[in-house]
Amino acid sequence: MKTIVLLSLLLCAASAAPAEDKLAAPEVEDKMKNQEELVPKDSVPVPMNAQVVEQAAAAQAPFSFCPSGWFSYDSHCFLFVNNPMTWFKAEEHCNDLGGHLASVTSGRQYSFLQTIAQTAGQSVAWLGGFYLQGQWLWIDRERFYYNNWYSQASATGCPCITLRSTTGWSNVQCTSTNRFICAKSRFSC
Repeated sequence: MKTIVLLSLLLCAASAAPAEDKLAAPEVEDKMKNQEELVPKDSVPVPMNAQVVEQAAAAQAPFSFCPSGWFSYDSHCFLFVNNPMTWFKAEEHCNDLGGHLASVTSGRQYSFLQTIAQTAGQSVAWLGGFYLQGQWLWIDRERFYYNNWYSQASATGCPCITLRSTTGWSNVQCTSTNRFICAKSRFSC
């Protein structure tokens, strides 16, 4: 088990390594190509050179840490879901996909999310912002430093935030149905 954890850590470190290190991987792979050393028998058999093969593949072709259909921005993956749901059902759906409704931490990120909504042909989408006990919060526990209100209704009556594809965000009743944007970390290690 320790070997598997060690290999996982090595793979994470390899994916975070600078590009110069990854370019050397094919040379190392050639040297180790014929070695088929396995981890101890009480573990899952994995070639000892698995990290090197992974590095070589990364050096040969660009790859995305995001699943197919998700958009990458900074350290997150974003998915526009074109199926209207209440805010609570949307968050549950994002949880099922391994994430949360999207939070917004900067103007550039908000512009990126607006572009995703516009690309999907939509003008409104749920974000992960909500009002609780006198303050606005993000469902993924990001700090609520950045805000971009276009219009703001009573927070107690309309405690959930929607993105507007051409303006800032608004707050509406959580029981209304909207399309939504899910977010999750690009790095699962």
